[in-house]
Amino acid sequence: MQRQGSIGGSAAIRVRVTGGVLLVAHLALVAWLTLRPLDVPWVMPANLHPFATIRDDLALGGPEAARRLGEGLALLAPLGVLLPMAHGRLCASPVGSLIRTVAAGTLVSVGIALLQTGVPGRVVDVDTLLLNTVGVALAHLAFVPACRARLRRRAERRRRSAVPQGDPVQGRTPTIPRVGIAPWSDALPPSSP
Repeated sequence: MQRQGSIGGSAAIRVRVTGGVLLVAHLALVAWLTLRPLDVPWVMPANLHPFATIRDDLALGGPEAARRLGEGLALLAPLGVLLPMAHGRLCASPVGSLIRTVAAGTLVSVGIALLQTGVPGRVVDVDTLLLNTVGVALAHLAFVPACRARLRRRAERRRRSAVPQGDPVQGRTPTIPRVGIAPWSDALPPSSP
């Protein structure tokens, strides 16, 4: 049974499978990048104060600040597109889709932060959680609504072209007009007094 509002037929399966495969590949890459032990002589303390690292990065100025902030935004940003793609729905509420995707991205980021507490050389940084979540939201807003609208238009064109228009030799197929229901008085046998 097809879910209401989902992509139809084999296209739905291809989109979901592609989204799922890319999602697993991206999460594997993120795990490799963030959960490898680092061989460093000393480790900074964990940052549990929101915006402290972001302020420090902005104080660096120029390309170094842009690189650091860009890395935080880009790490989980593909989840903003891959999660809805793996879900495979065309007619989803834009706000609901954004909330679900951002919540899932936040949970992934929190999970990575919790796992990093046991990895040598890695520390928890609350600003990384914020940047990762904003990156997921920005990627979702930038791509998902436009892609869904495009896929809906394509599905509608396919649906219209698949509707039979009748045989050109015989003309259109005749239709039977709807017949109304007779009043109860006509359907019941006459009553005897």
